[in-house]
Amino acid sequence: MEFSYETITSGSLVLLFGLLFLSSFIDAIAGGGGLISLPAYLLTGLPAHYALGSNKLSASCGTLMATINYMKNGVLDWRMAVISAAFSFIGAACGSTAALHIDDAVLKKVIVFVLPVAAVIILSKRNLSDENFAADVPRNKRLIFAACIGLFIGFYDGMIGPGTGTFAIIAYCLLMKYDLRTASGNAKMLNLASNVASAITFALAGTVMWKLAVPGAAFCILGGQVGSRLAIARGAKFIRPMLIVVLVMILVKLATDVFF
Repeated sequence: MEFSYETITSGSLVLLFGLLFLSSFIDAIAGGGGLISLPAYLLTGLPAHYALGSNKLSASCGTLMATINYMKNGVLDWRMAVISAAFSFIGAACGSTAALHIDDAVLKKVIVFVLPVAAVIILSKRNLSDENFAADVPRNKRLIFAACIGLFIGFYDGMIGPGTGTFAIIAYCLLMKYDLRTASGNAKMLNLASNVASAITFALAGTVMWKLAVPGAAFCILGGQVGSRLAIARGAKFIRPMLIVVLVMILVKLATDVFF
């Protein structure tokens, strides 16, 4: 079926941009924004490859704003974050390239099955340590962990995407013993690199719906700005109930569209 921008109703656009703001807001605090933004693009009727490409472009802008705020407040480990970001860029480029070679219908079904799994992991996540014990991990081991986290999570982000930021936060906390705020800052830089690599890959392949992605980017920037400031000041506990409600509604609608 051919997709046309003109077939999208004004109500669908309002819903899309509202969900993009919400996704970027949530992502800046605890990751997982792709659980909302990717299905939101799919709900407009976009083919899966275009939804992935458009989502990566707009998400990159929101992640950039959040990353800048974390940088300004010194809430990240620069050396490890840069290493992870470099490997994340490589991994995401490979993942995005792989996604382009998967049939659209198959990719959409993969997304539907991956989203609930990512959601369970994200929603079961508890607040991890508030203290930074990264110095207890040998430097060489930290370097290896930073590279591996970037490469593998970057590949996942390029291929599918939702939950990337939260998976990275968990990995930084469990493997490298960072406190939650520093892990969140590192995750934002990693996620920024993977989003940019994926966005470039999809744009070069011509699978970005610019009429949706560009205004969507503005809402993601606003959400990233508000969310990251709130994260640095207060944390993410109050976000979970809102994420559950929106996530359940989107997954039910998307699964219905795909399978029925």
